[in-house]
Amino acid sequence: MPIPDNLKRLREERRLSQPRLAELAGVTQQLISQLERGENLTTRKLPQIARALGVQAHDIDESYNFDPAAGSIQSVRLISWVSAGALTSSDAETDTEDAPIILEPGLDPNGDWIALRVDGDSMNRISPHDSVIFVNRRERQLVPNACYIIGDGNGGATYKRYRPPNIWEPVSTNPAHKPIVLSPGEDPDIIGRVRKTVLTM
Repeated sequence: MPIPDNLKRLREERRLSQPRLAELAGVTQQLISQLERGENLTTRKLPQIARALGVQAHDIDESYNFDPAAGSIQSVRLISWVSAGALTSSDAETDTEDAPIILEPGLDPNGDWIALRVDGDSMNRISPHDSVIFVNRRERQLVPNACYIIGDGNGGATYKRYRPPNIWEPVSTNPAHKPIVLSPGEDPDIIGRVRKTVLTM
C-alpha cells in the first residue's frame, strides 16, 4: 500500500486524530494531512511520525530503508508522571497498556524501559520542556551525577540528578528550583535511571 493508505490506516487503528498525531510526532497537522492526501511523499519526518504511531518508518513507506547502524530499536511506553510514580509501589495498579508506544533506537535491549514527556523547566539544562526521556527501571544503583526518576511522595514522580550523600538536585536555568536534601537513611523510591533525552525540533 502507498504512504497515504498506510498512514491513515495506522492512525485510525490507534484512534488518533490528525492534530493529535501531529502533536505526538512533533510535526504540523498540515504535514499529516498532506501525507494522507499523497501531496508530500518526500518528507524526512517519517521516523518521527512512525515513533508516535508505535511502528517503524517502513510500515508507513514500504520503500524506507532501516539503517542498521542505528542499533536495535526498543518499543517503549510513553506513560504519565503519575503512572511512573505508582511504579514505586509493588501492589499499585498501573494502567500502562493503553499508553502510546515509541520506537527508539540505541537503548539497551536488556533494559526495562519507560518514557516520560518532560513538563516544566526544572531539568531544562539536560532535558528541555516537552522533550521525552527514556528511563531504565533495571538501573536503580545510585551513581554520582547520574539522573533518576524518583517517587515524589505524592503518588507521582520527579526527575533529578543525584549527588552524594543524599541530594537530589534540579539542573535548571531557573534558580527557583531547589535541591531535595534527604536525611541519612532516608532512601527515595527510585523508579529508574534516565539514559536518554529526545527533543523534537
